[in-house]
Amino acid sequence: MIITIGGKSGSGKSTVSKALAAKFGYKNYSAGDIWRKCAAERGMSLHEYNKQAIVETEIDTMTDDAQKKLGQTEDNIVVESRLGFFFIPNSIKIFLDANDDVRARRTMEEGRIQENHRDLKDALKKLKARDAGDVNRYSKLYSVNPFDSKNYDLVVDTSNNSVEQTAGIVYTFIMNRMKKQK
Repeated sequence: MIITIGGKSGSGKSTVSKALAAKFGYKNYSAGDIWRKCAAERGMSLHEYNKQAIVETEIDTMTDDAQKKLGQTEDNIVVESRLGFFFIPNSIKIFLDANDDVRARRTMEEGRIQENHRDLKDALKKLKARDAGDVNRYSKLYSVNPFDSKNYDLVVDTSNNSVEQTAGIVYTFIMNRMKKQK
């Protein structure tokens, strides 16, 4: 079984993916980690790297090809990625979201160096720019909106949830789905 976790920045994708991987005993992969590592290797902030991806499509292609390969060569994995649902269509597709203020606060609290927000207003501005850039870029590259709930089997608003609560909701959904398939 492959589980893909998509969602907006600060929605809890990374932490919930890790929690689910641990619950199922699966390996966890993160497109975001690959993305941040590439930004750091170029000496760029995440915001700068996202802007560069608009003009340099190879940035997306590298990450996307790695996801496709995962879906073809591995099983029993959790993949955290905005486009995991698209590149691994046989996965159980989960979307996490949260209100904008919560997402901005979370990204600031996590202390992600590449995101270097000055304050909440700056964090909100960068999150909205990133969301718009992602929608625009993926629409051009693949004719898909990563934030369209129709692409997912389950959508969870994490605004008022702990990681454990959200992971529990997703876990229960997946277990119920597996029971129905038997």
